[in-house]
Amino acid sequence: MTELTAKNRERMKKLSRSMSEVMEVPADVTFEQAIVLTQSLLSQMEQGTISDTDLEQTIAALVQSMNGARGFFVTYLSDDRSLADQPTAAVVRALQTAPENVSELMVKNLVMSTAMAMTHRRNQNETMAQGSDRVRSRSIHLIQQLQLPELVEKAKQMQDSAATGSGAYQTFLDRWNYDAEQRQAMQGAIDQALEG
Repeated sequence: MTELTAKNRERMKKLSRSMSEVMEVPADVTFEQAIVLTQSLLSQMEQGTISDTDLEQTIAALVQSMNGARGFFVTYLSDDRSLADQPTAAVVRALQTAPENVSELMVKNLVMSTAMAMTHRRNQNETMAQGSDRVRSRSIHLIQQLQLPELVEKAKQMQDSAATGSGAYQTFLDRWNYDAEQRQAMQGAIDQALEG
């Protein structure tokens, strides 16, 4: 999960102005383009100027590639508006079209936001911690809505790696230097997500 800085947001705005208003997703969409497209989608959703069909088709096109899916999730899950608190049926259907990419990123977003909330609180940064809490909460809710077997499998693999320090996600967890307390919190968040 990547948090956007003010500098990056300004770059995204400039890129957004240079992109066509048509919501076409390039086959080789970049991470930055996916962020811009998702920001545009969220604005159109908020204004009620996009149909469910167009929304579903655009998100489905985005999540077919890992760059597109990463850009979508970093924007959608962290957006200040409440749109991601209750995903629409169109959003859920679109995400279900790319179960491998979506499952991988949803599980990682869940555990990373869980760990980051703890890190921010250790650093006495409650505002940032609340942002991470929001991403975790949205991730849990979306995982429950998606009902993807691949997601359940990856979540259990992540949970196993967090518990044992080995397995499918050992390298991922070690790379980010998550400590025992963070790994325990991740296991709890996964339990919560899989309860739904």
